Amino acid sequence: VPIYPSTEGLSQTVLQNVIRWTLRRVGPVIPEVVPEEVRRRLGLLPRAEALRKIHFPESLEEFEKARETLAFEELFLLQVGLALRKKREVLGRRIEPDPTWLQRFLEGLPFALTPSQKRAIESIEADLRAPYPMLRLLQGDVGSGKTVVAAAACAMVASAGAQAAVMAPTEILAEQHFFVFQELLRPLPIRVALLSGGLSRREREKLLSEVAAGEIQVVVGTHALLEEDVEFKDLALAVIDEQHRFGVIQRATLEKKGRGTNVLVMSATPIPRTVVLTVYGEFELSVLEELPIPRRNVRTIWLAQSRREEVYQEVAQLLARGEKGYVVFPLVEESEELDLRAATVAYEELRARFGEVVGLLHGRMSAEEKRAAMSAFREGKTRLLVATTVVELGLDVPDASFLVIEHGERFGLAQLHQLRGRIGRQGQDAVCWVLADPTTEEARERLSAFRDLTDGFKIAEADLRIRGPGDLLGTAQHGFVSKFKAADLVRDLPLLERARAEAKRLAEKGVPSELVAEVERRFGEDLELLGV
Repeated sequence: VPIYPSTEGLSQTVLQNVIRWTLRRVGPVIPEVVPEEVRRRLGLLPRAEALRKIHFPESLEEFEKARETLAFEELFLLQVGLALRKKREVLGRRIEPDPTWLQRFLEGLPFALTPSQKRAIESIEADLRAPYPMLRLLQGDVGSGKTVVAAAACAMVASAGAQAAVMAPTEILAEQHFFVFQELLRPLPIRVALLSGGLSRREREKLLSEVAAGEIQVVVGTHALLEEDVEFKDLALAVIDEQHRFGVIQRATLEKKGRGTNVLVMSATPIPRTVVLTVYGEFELSVLEELPIPRRNVRTIWLAQSRREEVYQEVAQLLARGEKGYVVFPLVEESEELDLRAATVAYEELRARFGEVVGLLHGRMSAEEKRAAMSAFREGKTRLLVATTVVELGLDVPDASFLVIEHGERFGLAQLHQLRGRIGRQGQDAVCWVLADPTTEEARERLSAFRDLTDGFKIAEADLRIRGPGDLLGTAQHGFVSKFKAADLVRDLPLLERARAEAKRLAEKGVPSELVAEVERRFGEDLELLGV
């Protein structure tokens, strides 16, 4: 028998009697939500029976069957809502890419595409030619080559005379995308521009007028792209990198700068399938499964802070051999001053010890200072870069081969995995030390998973298991997760996939009005937010 949260004057017995009396009175009139043919096909209980058995089960099996029935109902309603929203998506317009441009783009690449990159590009081309806007989530582990796929999408859109915007979460990453896109698109008559905070007023005005006139086909930037004075002549594609850093409202703001804008979201933080099917339920999914370069051999070593000196003795040997690497400190807003001080103090110490090969990079530096620190490291003038978490997002220095993470217990699992993705990018052997003294069981589990797992998708599943779904999704953005009473995103993936298939089938035939009303009642606000 379930145990209920009790309050003074309300004992378990009183609560059980109230529930039993209520079910007896209203049981016969409780309406069914899941259509009978679906319920029969999946062997689920009638709703009234499920409610009775979840409160008064005669066996564990009976309780589980009741929970499964009610969990399916919740997941099914959400999937029906997502399917309905997808059907009412605004009509886009067909983009007709010029195949010769894509051919020239592919011939200009200095490497061969992996099979999953080819599949992703083919899917994007089909999406662009369809009469409704593309909504595609491109997932791939660090180093799987998402940028090439995004650049191919930009080339296709530009070949049809339209424009693309590429939005990145940090200035450093935007700048890096700008250089990479410029290089990849060089064989084509495409102008790529960077809208950054470092532009003078005159430069910015000139750039914006060229974008508005359609003279620039691909614009790369941060959330600066969302500002009101940024107008496009014909925005047909929005590429959004690391979506979880932006809210859904920002995504919608960018989409509204075009008509029927196609959206490609790139995520290097693998998202567990249950989350993809709920939060990104209306997205099509492309996964880059292979790495273009040989699988990196990165050793991960977790040590207590007391063994810090041993690590830096190893670092001294690596530097003596001419190798290059990072020392990363956490940066948490509440303790930003302390964190910055920790990084700068370490920088002074390491500079005193190793000399001029030590550089510093943190979020409070000006764009110019950051650029200088990055260039010095890339060119090998400095070979040990002390940084706060700004390196986590996309710093691409292929010959970096070691990483020291200080206070590892203060990083999330996905964040740790992203950081580790910064080393060994040419397939060379690399080593990652994480110095950490965890004080909670959750932090210990997180560090063990980081040490033992290298596959991004396994890491995402571990993260979901350790933290639970609400935390992983960010409650403000995805409130419907907290509305699940019976469903459990960690263990109900098979149920969720069945719910999605049944919801799609029903949406194609037509959803009864009473079911639409129930979806609105339970998830209306959240579905509106997800599709702002």
